[in-house]
Amino acid sequence: MILYFALTIFTVLFLTGILLKIFIPKLKSMKMGQPINEIGPRWHKSKEGTPTMGGLFFILPIIFVMALVSLIIPDMIDAPKLWITLICSALFGLIGIVDDLAKLKKRENEGLRAWQKFLLQLVVASAFVGIMAGKGYLDTTLYIPFFKKTVELGFFYYIIAVILICGIVNSVNLTDGIDGLSGSVTAAVCVFFIVMSVISQNGTSALMSCAVLGGCIGFLIYNIYPAKVFMGDTGSLFLGGAVVGIAFLYGSPLIILTAGIVYVFETLSVILQVAYFKLSHGKRLFKMAPFHHHLEKCGYSENRIVITALAATCVAAAISGIFG
Repeated sequence: MILYFALTIFTVLFLTGILLKIFIPKLKSMKMGQPINEIGPRWHKSKEGTPTMGGLFFILPIIFVMALVSLIIPDMIDAPKLWITLICSALFGLIGIVDDLAKLKKRENEGLRAWQKFLLQLVVASAFVGIMAGKGYLDTTLYIPFFKKTVELGFFYYIIAVILICGIVNSVNLTDGIDGLSGSVTAAVCVFFIVMSVISQNGTSALMSCAVLGGCIGFLIYNIYPAKVFMGDTGSLFLGGAVVGIAFLYGSPLIILTAGIVYVFETLSVILQVAYFKLSHGKRLFKMAPFHHHLEKCGYSENRIVITALAATCVAAAISGIFG
């Protein structure tokens, strides 16, 4: 199995790198450049025109390699469970494609409205939970990491599962705000799931983690500062669906909240910013939210922020693995 895991990582990485090398010039020629938010850091305006929707070029290799491996080693993985997770991740990516195309059409940094995007995410998350439960892959017992206890929630389990999925998907989307950040953090989270899945002999979650890791590394070749391509909502929504889906495959959905602590903190910074702004009648807790933009405005370089977030993820993942 270890050999197949390694081959999965390197094959997805290779295919992602090749596709991006071919298609980045084509995206430029098609004028598929990312519109930049006017209220963002002023130096981000220099990034305007950088090709977006690059996430498509790691989604396709991931799906292709997963199909290939499913045919080669069907007895070593739970293929139906894997494909339910992968298809739902791809549907989140499809929402991202629609959003990115709307942005390009409008030439603005806002595509779908927030409620439209959330409604579509809710439908996909509910479908995932419903199908997984219907197939017998989910029960209503929730494992609580660190406390090492299980709680029987009944129907409320499904509500919590849908909220968790939508929350993580949007958190990964928020984290994708500077070059290399979302890809690096997600790569570290995937390494965590690979290690934990191998230890627990869960080939299904390990294999999907390997595929997503390969896609992230292949993409980072072109996305580390200064980025030659952005993943767009196409990539970030897919990655969000993938990492939370892997957490369900692994059998401990809540572990994503600690292993993916950077995702959670980025979302928390936005919630705190909005709440403080309203309660204080216009004052700001951070210079800008999400938190990575606050650090930028404090003078931190993009690479320094990415390295810090990566280190924080590695520490959080290690603690989650030991004590979770």
